Amino acid sequence: MILGIETSCDETAAAVVTGDGEIRSNVVASQSELHARFGGVVPEVASRRHLELVSPVVREALDRAGVTLEQVDRIGVTRGPGLIGALLVGLAAAKGLAWGSGIPLVPVDHLHGHVASLYLRPAPVDPPFLCLLASGGHTLLLDVEDHEGFRVLGTTLDDAAGEAFDKGARLLGLGYPGGAEIDRLARTGDPAAYDFPVARVPNFDFSFSGLKTALLYAVRELAPEELEARRADLAASYQHAIVRALAGRTLEAAERLGADRVAIVGGVAANSELRAALPDAAAAPLELCTDNGAMIASAARYTEPSAEPLRLDAYAVA
Repeated sequence: MILGIETSCDETAAAVVTGDGEIRSNVVASQSELHARFGGVVPEVASRRHLELVSPVVREALDRAGVTLEQVDRIGVTRGPGLIGALLVGLAAAKGLAWGSGIPLVPVDHLHGHVASLYLRPAPVDPPFLCLLASGGHTLLLDVEDHEGFRVLGTTLDDAAGEAFDKGARLLGLGYPGGAEIDRLARTGDPAAYDFPVARVPNFDFSFSGLKTALLYAVRELAPEELEARRADLAASYQHAIVRALAGRTLEAAERLGADRVAIVGGVAANSELRAALPDAAAAPLELCTDNGAMIASAARYTEPSAEPLRLDAYAVA
C-alpha cells in the first residue's frame, strides 16, 4: 500500500494505491473557489489553505481505502517543482507521518507523477511512448523509455499552455480556472473567426507569449458590447491556436522520432479539443489529469525511498 500526498499548487490531495496500480482512494480538495476572486493562484493563500486541509485529506484517503497508517508500506510526496510554500506543507506532513510510523518516505518529482498517472489501473499504459505534458506550469515533450523517468525533448520558451489558457481567460473576462472556462465557451464559438498565430520555434520547443499578445490586441480593438458579442469566437480561436501548437508539435516529434505511441498528461490534457486533435493518443482519465495524490503514489512505485527523509527539501523549479 502506498500513500501519495500532493500539494504543489492549489489542490490538497492524497490517495492510496496498491503496488500493482489499483487506486483504493483518491481525495482532492480544490482551492479553485478560494483563488477565483484573484483570477489565479495566490501562493501564500494556497500555503495557508494546505495547512488546514492536509491532515483531514490524508485521513479521508486512508478511510476511503479502508486501511490504517500501519498498513501503509511507503509514503510518496511531491518534492517539486511547484509553489515552494505549498510544497513544504505537504513535505512536512509526509515527513511527520513517515518518521512517527517508521514508514519509508519517497520523494517524487511532480512531472514524473503526471507521467505515472498513465501507469494506473484499470488501463495502464506501459513505456516506451512519446508524452506531451501540458499543465498550468509546464509544457514538455518527453521521451518515456521506462517507468523510472523520462528524457526531455522540448519545453516552452515562455508561458506554459495552461498559463496561456488562464491569462487568455482573464483577458476575456472569464473565471478561474481559465482552461475549463475557455473550453466551455469555445464550444459555442467559431475557431476560424480569428487567425491567431502559432509560433514556430526551433527543435521541439513551444512558445505562447506571442499568441497571448495577439489576443490582448484583439480584445483592445473591440468596444465592450462588441467584446460581449465576439467573446465565444475569441475563445474558440484562441483555444484552437493553443491546440494547433500542442498537437502539431507532438505529431511532428512523433514522426521525426519514429514514435509508435503518443500519450498526453497534465491538466491541459483534459481539454476536449486537444483530445479530439490527438484521437489516437493515450490519456489519463479526466480525474487524473489535474494534480492528484494517485499519480504521486504511482510514481512512488518506481522511485527509491530516501535514505535521509528528514533532510529532504522542496524545490520550486525542475
